[in-house]
Amino acid sequence: MLLQNVDGRSGWARRMRDLMALHLSDLGGGAAVSAAEKSIVRRIATLTVELERMEERFATGGEADADALDLYSRTSGNLRRLLEAIGLTRRAREVTPALSTCIEGRLT
Repeated sequence: MLLQNVDGRSGWARRMRDLMALHLSDLGGGAAVSAAEKSIVRRIATLTVELERMEERFATGGEADADALDLYSRTSGNLRRLLEAIGLTRRAREVTPALSTCIEGRLT
């Protein structure tokens, strides 16, 4: 159950459940995750759904006012901190092989 006394069939609730499942899977599955991590994942899913809703409003409105953009920015920062708390890591993309392949292709 996502939330008590809430119809879990709404688009918001379905998206939140989907996001929670994706993050829990990334962490090794629900059985491998502590209660504290599950709580953080729930907050991550909530913030993500709300940020997506804000992005939709920005896109359909063609712009974002200063207050909405400020809220979006602060919420994004909080989301990043929560993601880091459960192990978000930046993975550098390997560019050397692609560069050497490109150079070799030009030389031949």
